[in-house]
Amino acid sequence: MTVLSVVLAALAAALLCPPGRRPGPGGDLLGPVWAHPTAVRPVLLAGASAALLLWLDGRRLALALIVLGCAGAAAQMVSRNRLARAADQRRAAVVEVAETLAGELRAGQPLLAALERCTETWAGFEPVAAAGRLGADVPAAMRRLARLPGAEGLAEIATAWQVSHSSGAGLSLALGQVTATARARQSTRHVVAAELASARATARLVALLPVGVLVMAAGVGGRPWQFLLASPAGLACLAAGAALAFAGLWWIDRISSGVLGR
Repeated sequence: MTVLSVVLAALAAALLCPPGRRPGPGGDLLGPVWAHPTAVRPVLLAGASAALLLWLDGRRLALALIVLGCAGAAAQMVSRNRLARAADQRRAAVVEVAETLAGELRAGQPLLAALERCTETWAGFEPVAAAGRLGADVPAAMRRLARLPGAEGLAEIATAWQVSHSSGAGLSLALGQVTATARARQSTRHVVAAELASARATARLVALLPVGVLVMAAGVGGRPWQFLLASPAGLACLAAGAALAFAGLWWIDRISSGVLGR
């Protein structure tokens, strides 16, 4: 049992730990460390897999694969939700930056001071403020930053910046219109997210419902766990049930992401 625990821990660490990055000639990060031919990660995967085959019988091996598959799917969903939350926070920060920039310009502050003020609202805006300090192309810096998930609104601010400079119109007025549009869009997203929250919570409840049924069946004298864990048919049912549960969660998550534009 100790060997099984060590092998499963090693394989889980190899599968679920985020890959590192290897430095390039100029200190740039070229790619994952495990992508290098001499990396340790493929050796670890191969060794752990061979150990599983040597030390586990067919039933335990199938159960270990089911557990690892569930752990990998759960880790993927957690990572996806974390990235979605980061994008939402970035989207709200962009709206705050637009309001701050418009407010500073209305108060008569110079552009550079307004950009520096925006970095206090959102630290991620520092590349744009640095472009302003260096006299570089500020709209281009905004468009580069807009490539980040959730920061797409910076492209609209960059467009308003260019239009105001080419037409001579007030930048604060253009930014006010951009801010009003962004605020309305954000309010709509909040309403849609609130409507989808109940559907996502129901999907999670339905995915966990079989576990509750199994616990209740065991409490009344049934033996569902022995069937699921000790027989080939039970292991097949367990794998199929876990796959369908995660597929349902993935499906509802994709629907929500499509509606919210993530």
